[in-house]
Amino acid sequence: MRIGIVVDSACDLPQDFITQHNIVLLPITVRIGEAILADHRDEQATLSFLHAHVAENGAEAETIPFSVQQIRDLFLQRLVIDYDHVFCMTITKTRSPIHDNALQASFAILNDYKPVRQAAGFNSPFALRVIDTQNLFAAQAVTAVEAVRLRDSGASVQQIRERLEELAGNVHGYMITRDLYYMRARARHKGDRSVGLISAALGSALDIKPVLHGYRGETGPVAKIKGFDNAVAKLFEVVGQRVRAGLMTPAVCLSYGGELDELRALPGYDALRQVCSDHGVVVLETVMSLTGMVNVGKGALTVGFADGPHRFE
Repeated sequence: MRIGIVVDSACDLPQDFITQHNIVLLPITVRIGEAILADHRDEQATLSFLHAHVAENGAEAETIPFSVQQIRDLFLQRLVIDYDHVFCMTITKTRSPIHDNALQASFAILNDYKPVRQAAGFNSPFALRVIDTQNLFAAQAVTAVEAVRLRDSGASVQQIRERLEELAGNVHGYMITRDLYYMRARARHKGDRSVGLISAALGSALDIKPVLHGYRGETGPVAKIKGFDNAVAKLFEVVGQRVRAGLMTPAVCLSYGGELDELRALPGYDALRQVCSDHGVVVLETVMSLTGMVNVGKGALTVGFADGPHRFE
């Protein structure tokens, strides 16, 4: 059984991990004024675009996910031949139409794949499962990392499907952004009123940074801490506590809206990596997707891991 893994480009996985494990991307295109870049998770291209465009005009960017037709074409031209079963894991459907597009495309794919496979010499059936990861960015990556681990361990399609669907409701994503004014401008551009002017102004004036928690498709603040570095140090401390308590999967994923050397210099990062190493938990770090950066701003941090319900304290 040839099992394929598909994610969209908001899924914050390292570029070399994607290549090594033959993960297929559904690219999201970003347009800022006249500048356009399809996000294929090329870290250098992302950083170049960030420095040229995102910092000044990113709040007014347009993000364009793969359409139903584009997803259908990708599968029928390539994936129904390369694989027998594909797991397509998307950013939470509460924040993007790409899950619904993939789900709609799946019906056409399953109706139309047989002559394509037969022409390539395959008479066996093809199957596809679209999974809403119910999370964003680094947290979205946790489910994909587990899919790779299960596939490599020889797990059956049914075992993988059941595990991924269970995990989707148990992945926690945390985010700290540097610039609440940027988030407010971005939210207003998208018609999202969840970041108010007063809270943004107050937060910036006092240098208060909210720690946002993504879980089961919903995002909200769980703490407000003075200073970005202090907020990051507290977040890393909490993640370390959860690692010591025992995660549901042996992975912590991180993404950063800038150069990775800046991420590695953040307070508490070395200590978190040591805790993960001591407990057999792999750490995957990457430059945040272009899609992520235009939505939450330059210099933002996201962390994801699988765990039961817990309190941020």
